[in-house]
Amino acid sequence: MLSRLLKEHQAKQNERKELQERRRREAIAAATCLTEALVDHLNVGVAQAYVNQRKLDHEVKTLQVQAAQFAKQTSQWISMVENFNQALKEIGDVENWARSIEMDMRTIATALEYVHKGQIQTASS
Repeated sequence: MLSRLLKEHQAKQNERKELQERRRREAIAAATCLTEALVDHLNVGVAQAYVNQRKLDHEVKTLQVQAAQFAKQTSQWISMVENFNQALKEIGDVENWARSIEMDMRTIATALEYVHKGQIQTASS
């Protein structure tokens, strides 16, 4: 009877060990699946971040090129405006010169008229 009880006890212990081993394997498998799912979820985010970073890098390069072109074009516009201002100043200088010449010519014409009138009056007297 004691041996039968010992055998039954050993059989139950073996069953419990097998059950415990099976549950341990299931727990390991579940933990592995969970870990893989978490890693996959994180990898999706990392992959999206990488794609976004590449897009940003491309956009930055494009923006740098456009900014350089804009700076060059702005420099050309500034140069054109400065040239235009210089031309306007020159036109103003020419206009002043023309006025000065005109005033001198009027003075000379007035003087000549005065002299001519003086000669006519001396001739008639």
